[in-house]
Amino acid sequence: MGRTVGIDLGTTYSLVAYVDAVGRPRVIPGPYGSSLCPSVVSVDTGGSIVVGEPARRRLLTQSDRTIYSVKRLMGRGVADVQDELKLFPFRIDPGSQNVIRVRLGNRVFTPPEISAFILRELKNWAEDFFKEPVDRAVITVPAYFNDAQRQATKDAGRLAGLEVLRLVSEPTAAALAYGLHEQQRGLVAVYDFGGGTFDISVLKLISTTEGDIYQVLSTNGDTHLGGDDIDNVLRAAEWEEILKSGLNGFSRTGEDAQVLREAVIAAKHELSVVDKTFVKFPAPDGGWYKREITREEFEHGIAPIIERTMGPVNLALADAHTTPAQIEEVVLVGGSTRIPLVRRRVEDFFGRKPHFELNPDEVVALGAAVQADILETGVKNMLLLDVTPLSLGIETMGGVVAKIIPRNSTIPASAQELYTTGVDNQTGIDIHVLQGERELAKDCRSLARFQLKIPPAPAGHARVEVKFLIDANGILQVHARDLHTAEARSVEVQPSYGLSDAEVEKMLEDSIEYAEQDFTERQLIEARTEAESILHATGKALADDLAAELSADERHGIDAAISLLRAAIKGSDYKLIRARVDALNQATMHLAELMMNRVLHVAVEGKRLEEV
Repeated sequence: MGRTVGIDLGTTYSLVAYVDAVGRPRVIPGPYGSSLCPSVVSVDTGGSIVVGEPARRRLLTQSDRTIYSVKRLMGRGVADVQDELKLFPFRIDPGSQNVIRVRLGNRVFTPPEISAFILRELKNWAEDFFKEPVDRAVITVPAYFNDAQRQATKDAGRLAGLEVLRLVSEPTAAALAYGLHEQQRGLVAVYDFGGGTFDISVLKLISTTEGDIYQVLSTNGDTHLGGDDIDNVLRAAEWEEILKSGLNGFSRTGEDAQVLREAVIAAKHELSVVDKTFVKFPAPDGGWYKREITREEFEHGIAPIIERTMGPVNLALADAHTTPAQIEEVVLVGGSTRIPLVRRRVEDFFGRKPHFELNPDEVVALGAAVQADILETGVKNMLLLDVTPLSLGIETMGGVVAKIIPRNSTIPASAQELYTTGVDNQTGIDIHVLQGERELAKDCRSLARFQLKIPPAPAGHARVEVKFLIDANGILQVHARDLHTAEARSVEVQPSYGLSDAEVEKMLEDSIEYAEQDFTERQLIEARTEAESILHATGKALADDLAAELSADERHGIDAAISLLRAAIKGSDYKLIRARVDALNQATMHLAELMMNRVLHVAVEGKRLEEV
């Protein structure tokens, strides 16, 4: 068996982590030096898949072939995301029905397939790091993900060639990463405000002689509330300013929309550390659009979004039968908690300074790695007791929902109820499985329908036991049994917006069939990226005054090597690109020596020998 890792499959960035030999969780860096893999997937004109940083760069040049924030589409239908689709550059395929299908160039994908590309990229990072296969993972999901969204995440893991050992709620993973068991006991609130989702969980941490128990008392949230919404508010406000400025030739759609999105995101990041900055981007007339924005203006615009997070916070505390004053620790998770207004609002609400010592981008992945290590090694000194975020039940007479497992029930969980017929001589009972908090079936999410056959009998005679089983991942199974005849039916709930087993199998077969092609494409992307970096560095070196010390032959050799490398990048032979990179390195050897000598000269100038 291969290695096991923890993965944070995020809206904006995704990460992979492991536990080292001395028991410390650590994130794994990627080929570009950062541990953050942008959750972006692009399809180039030849149909090749590009993931992460190279894909993010294409948002500005090939926006219709590039998708971001796919997590907001997981396990959802087209009707659920109509408002957001207007803001995305990619298109929904007209053939989309239960499952959203996204068209990127000439290819069509489901959200689980796109997420699988991101997971596969992280799997590759880990395998390059360990120099051995990685085949199992703990993947985190928002605590408030429903059954369809959880199943879609499991499907994505399976498509990426990973056995998903456990789906862990992101706030619970964060608590694990902080090692809050060291506090011995107490109530902890985890406020998780990410790129596309918001979660709040209340945990009770108990220390026993056998180990530490992390018991989730309640969870609440909004799977459509996050940093993306802040970006959208800023974009809309800036668009109004652009119209007032009279800037011509700038469009609200396509690549211009992505230029504006990048500009407001950069300003948002800067306003977390400074009081004022500029929204700026290249204007169509060749100049620059530039407008100053203050933190006060920024906070005024986003205050309603921050306030929306407090509704779920109040509900979670009510479900946990606790008050803000009783919470002993507050933990901030997710990149959006870097915003000063968010930190102030949380501190004001709970009356205590929240924890943000760990990198909010990394903390969830680190916690996933801790849980992966627990499952892999069998160490039982930590126990996670998570909850189901939404109530589960069935439709009864009159379209009313009968709840069988209430929300915030500890999982794994099981419950059963007895039902009977309402009409004489019924030959079957329709079992309609629902998820949600509303009282009527039409207002809840439909998860599954199946029929149990029964012998004809007077109304009220039949005795049918319906049993719900939720596993540790929050995935539901339903069993129905006629107590008179022992006739039974079972179904592992296939959510309305999930992929069928046949679709998953077909995608798996395709991934195996194209595995060699995918590997070759990855090699080509990495070779091109390395080549572009070296060309950039060489260009800067040639602009240095030391380049004048090169002989005419040396300069000619460097120019020739640059031309050959540029030509190789345009092709699809990654071996040739790497060979041209090596040739350019050789050609610039003397220039590199000259620059190194100057650095050393500056470093030792004016110092005595013993000081050096």
